[in-house]
Parts: sequence; structure tokens; C-alpha cells
Amino acid sequence: MAINSPGGPEALQAIEITITEPGPGEVRIRQSVIGVNFVDIYYRIGLYPLNAYPAVLGFEGAGTVDAIGPGVVNVQPGDRVAYHGMPMGAYAEVRVLPESRLAKLPDGISDRVAGSTMLRGLTAHMLLHKVHVVRPGDWILVHAAAGGVGQLVTRWAKRLGAHVIGTVGSEGKAILAKDAGADEVLLHGDGGWVERTRAIADGKGVHLAIDGIGGGMLAQTLGVVRPFGIAASLGQPAGPIPPVRVEDLGFTRSIALMRPSSIAYANDPELYRRSTADLLAALQSGLINPIGAEYPLREAARAHADLESGKTTGSVILTV
Repeated sequence: MAINSPGGPEALQAIEITITEPGPGEVRIRQSVIGVNFVDIYYRIGLYPLNAYPAVLGFEGAGTVDAIGPGVVNVQPGDRVAYHGMPMGAYAEVRVLPESRLAKLPDGISDRVAGSTMLRGLTAHMLLHKVHVVRPGDWILVHAAAGGVGQLVTRWAKRLGAHVIGTVGSEGKAILAKDAGADEVLLHGDGGWVERTRAIADGKGVHLAIDGIGGGMLAQTLGVVRPFGIAASLGQPAGPIPPVRVEDLGFTRSIALMRPSSIAYANDPELYRRSTADLLAALQSGLINPIGAEYPLREAARAHADLESGKTTGSVILTV
């Protein structure tokens, strides 16, 4: 599934592409599960520009090794693998990737789990181990706590001993956030959530605030971070984020703001190796990442429309 120019979900169209033999250090995989994420939407609409069209979207998936190129030593045809990161092009039945991008799957982790979890899992690892090294007793705010990233971050943070305050858009989604382990769940449409968050978090605010909503939410989110805490801006499905003045973060507030990228995280070979190993170990030991919606690959446009409109919870996948 590819786009020929930026546009709405209807811009996604099925095309035929020639799949080459894998070159040196490359692996061809036949995919079974492909993750759908907001970053795919940002590229589709042109928020993140592309250099050439047609462009095949997608950054994560799982499947079976079909062929290997010269010099490949860690995987063999028939191995099950998963991946996240560059190069883009996951919305395909078959694709070729560098061997270094692939994580070999153990028997206890299915393609469905791995293919729907790599991007969100590495995002959670980045937030909880790099953006802020979470310690037992820390307070974390997670916006959109019923979403795919929100639920996974909440579950992993609780495993690390943190306290989690989640925000959601409806009472129905509050149940999902509670099921994921959030200690408190607030409606972010309620104008009092900022004051309530600060009060719940020892009256000081949270150590880490994770905003995957964007729009005007970030300005409010900065108000719940305690001195020397940090806010992470992950995305902006609610629209463009107004400029933030650096001087507004300092003086008595003394807080930090970061725009972390799981794609940049995955581009660092050592971080990618360590975080994928940690993620697979966590999944084997009981970390859960529910799949909230599933679509055939040819219905990628419907998957985008449902994700963009807030109809989905948990992870969204395409199946081949």
C-alpha cells in the first residue's frame, strides 16, 4: 500500500512493486503482521515530508525470513523476525531489510504480539529508560492512556514501581486505562485535571509527563511537571503545537521539554540492540500489549481513518 502524494486516508492505494533479491547484509521477509501508528499518518498527510513518491508507509512488522543475502549470519530462511525503524516501507506483503534491523523471535512470542509491539515497545523503553530513568515511587502522567502507547507505557511503568496517572477522553476509555494499571484516571476534557494531577502527585507534580495529544494540550501538561522533571511531547493528533518559550520552562519551574523519537532511538545500533532485547524479555515475562483493531493490508485506509478519528484503543495492525 502506497501514496502518490500527501492526502487523506484515501491516498493509500494498492500498487505492485518489484521485490529484489537481498543484497549483502540484507534479508527478505514475508510479512504476516504490520503495525499502524500515528507516525504513518504524519507522513501520509505531509506533516513529515517525503523525498520521493510513490511511498510505502510503515515502520514496524513481523514475519518469516524468505531469503538472505551474502554475509548474513544471524538469521536463516524460516526464522521468525520482527523490526522497527528505518527504512520506511512496512505496508507490504514482502520486503527487504538490513539484517541489523531484525530481531529474531523466541518461540513464546507470536508474530501478532511482536508485529504490533515493536514501535510502541521501543517508545515505552525510550521514555522509561532514556528520557527519564524511572525509579520506584516516581509519578508519571500518561495522556491517551487507553491508546496503544499509553497502555504499554502504563504497564511497563508499573512493573518498574512507578505511580501512573492516566488521562482519557471518555469514561469507556477510563476502564481500559484502569485495566492497564493506572493508579488514577482523569478525563482530559475536565478543566480541573491539571490541579488534580499535581495534588495526586504529592502536591508537587509528576516526574515525567508524556503528551501524545499535541495541540493546546502540551501547554497545560507543562503545568503538572514538578521542578527538575521532564515533559515528553510524542505527537500531535489534536493539531499543531503552539510555540513554547524556553524562558517559560526556567526560573521557579526548572523543567525540561523533549521531543523524543523512537525512530531516532532505533537508529542507534546499541540502543536498538539493548531495547529490543529488553522488550522481548519483558514480553516473555508477562508484559501485555493488547491489539485493539485488526484490518487486512488492503484496508490500510480504513485503519488510518479509524485511528485518526479516535475510534481505536490499544494497538492497530494490518494482516497479510
